[in-house]
Amino acid sequence: MGRANERCCMNFMSNTNIRRFCLQRDEDVSGISGTDLVAEGVQFTNGKCALTWMTFLSSVAIYENIKILEAIHGHEGKTKVIFLDE
Repeated sequence: MGRANERCCMNFMSNTNIRRFCLQRDEDVSGISGTDLVAEGVQFTNGKCALTWMTFLSSVAIYENIKILEAIHGHEGKTKVIFLDE
């Protein structure tokens, strides 16, 4: 990476609001992922989220925003998004 690209990357990283989070599951409704911390992810500056499961059969998924991720995986409050950088 050239110096100009390094400066651009450093400026990008220092001026963003990328937020790290995990999913805390109190009750495993599906019987698949277990309880406690079950997934980790990031919310990008454009609102999109990447999520990976901390299970034996792991996967990565992208969501349009945190509300959609919560609607799919929140199980009516049994799983909570915990932001780590706040």
